[in-house]
Amino acid sequence: MASIRKEVQLSSTADDAWKVIGDFATGPSRMAPGFVVDTRADGDQRTVTFADGTVAQERLIAVDHDARRIVYALVGPEHDNASMQVVDDGHGCRLIWIHDVLPDGVAARIEAAMTQGLAVIRRTL
Repeated sequence: MASIRKEVQLSSTADDAWKVIGDFATGPSRMAPGFVVDTRADGDQRTVTFADGTVAQERLIAVDHDARRIVYALVGPEHDNASMQVVDDGHGCRLIWIHDVLPDGVAARIEAAMTQGLAVIRRTL
């Protein structure tokens, strides 16, 4: 299983960043506008539409408000379990984003998308 970890410094406070990132229903559209063009949630499932036309069906696994950590999984034939965590570092905050994927061959595509998404998230938050 490939594990992809990305980390980025944000200028937002940890609490402000978590208000967006921890919101399963609308977080993707709010944290990465333009990269994500639509997010629609129904209970613990959401549909995320990306600017390149990719549509992802995702299921909420866990939200830990105290740790500022959200975990979600792709619903589909590939295994893709992801977490995002906001960590207060005294200079804004850090966002740690991890995807664990199978098969290993999808890792390059996921990593490229994460890099693009993080550039937008960094500008937004």
